[in-house]
Amino acid sequence: MTVIEPSTEGTYRDRVVAVEPGGNEHIADADRHGRPSQLFWTWTSPNLEFATIFVGMLSVLAFGMTFWQAVGGIVVGTGLGAIAHYVLSARGPLHGVPQMVLARLAFGFKGNAVPAVLMSITAGVGWFATNSVSGAFALSTLFGFGPLLGLVIIVAAQTALAFFGHNLVQAFEKYSFPVLAVVFVAASVAIFAHADLGNTAPAAGGVGGLGGFLLTVGTSFGYAAGWTPYAADFTRYLPASVSPARTGFFAAAGLFTACAVLEVVGAASVTTGEASLGDPTGSFTAELASPLAKATLLAIAVGAIAANAINIYSGAMAFVTIGIKLPAHVARALVTVFFGVAGFLVAWWALPDAAHSYEAFLLIIAYWVGPWLGVMFADQYLRRGRPVAHLLYDRSYANWGGLAAFAIGLVVSVLLFANQEKLVGVVAAAVPQLGDITFFVGFLLSAAAYWVLCRQKISAES
Repeated sequence: MTVIEPSTEGTYRDRVVAVEPGGNEHIADADRHGRPSQLFWTWTSPNLEFATIFVGMLSVLAFGMTFWQAVGGIVVGTGLGAIAHYVLSARGPLHGVPQMVLARLAFGFKGNAVPAVLMSITAGVGWFATNSVSGAFALSTLFGFGPLLGLVIIVAAQTALAFFGHNLVQAFEKYSFPVLAVVFVAASVAIFAHADLGNTAPAAGGVGGLGGFLLTVGTSFGYAAGWTPYAADFTRYLPASVSPARTGFFAAAGLFTACAVLEVVGAASVTTGEASLGDPTGSFTAELASPLAKATLLAIAVGAIAANAINIYSGAMAFVTIGIKLPAHVARALVTVFFGVAGFLVAWWALPDAAHSYEAFLLIIAYWVGPWLGVMFADQYLRRGRPVAHLLYDRSYANWGGLAAFAIGLVVSVLLFANQEKLVGVVAAAVPQLGDITFFVGFLLSAAAYWVLCRQKISAES
């Protein structure tokens, strides 16, 4: 059966202040524009925010690492996430479709609804709420009004950006980058000036040891790899002729640079003696002079908007790939508004105790993203050199082996290795010093299961 690939009409091009007319269609050559180098700020700006800093603070305060131990775990976890981002970003210009449309190859049209819904909830509600709360508290502290008003301002700004779509989101990331970079570099210098990096005593009550190190790796990976289900969303508009290596490099470099640097700064801030999980934003800015503290609070709010413009845009894009029978551009716009409202309500609910569940949220992201990446990487390897465009929009295309491999990796890894306060796996309970390696195990199990279950099917496909 021949499937006609839906495509944009060549009217959007590089227009910035215009509502993106397409949804999850293939991007026509006439609409292609940009250079791989722009991906550096596309993935730097949304990570120049307080949620990134907080990952580093957790590594010392909650996981009992010394500063240098935290640095090691952060570099390893963020590096693994950046490598995955490199691989998936590089495919965008070639295929010209969003990441979750590409995932139909591994999961089939209907089976892909499972990871698409998980991604939509993670991005459009979970991350949206997390970043909105940090931005709301920053505005509240800076201007002296209540956090709820700050939340309304943050949510309205980021939802509007996502509603207009790809080009306006990219423009916001570009022009916010130098502002965020200057402020956070200045704040980082001030933090390091007060830090006690040679203190070898871990935080009291932390996990410590190998377990603490692996938890640091897991949360850093979860934070960085949480962007991978969006990867091709922001490379699909690049011309098909651009270098895949350059595309992947600039996307991964932006992600790694912002995440690793600010997470290390977060770890260093704990050694000043002022850090607290009860008031992480306030404790982080406590060591800064008043003008710099105010500029940092404003940058935290802008960074939250930069992150959530991407979160809500790609969350809506993923939801559209489920197969909603509406014009794709209409569905994307409606879902964007829906996630804006849903994210606002969750963030409002979380305002009184914003920091309590952040660690669990990061690890849960890693729990499902690890197996998902295992399936995606195995599928990409098995299909190397094969034509795939005819499968991407074929509603009859099925690959239930992909969903089975994902489920095997997810369920087995969680039941054996999860190490949450309310969910402890069998192996984690017996060997608690392992920390939490669920995402490693899930990745390997799902990749191996996909190879076994789907290799013959893919070889037989024309």
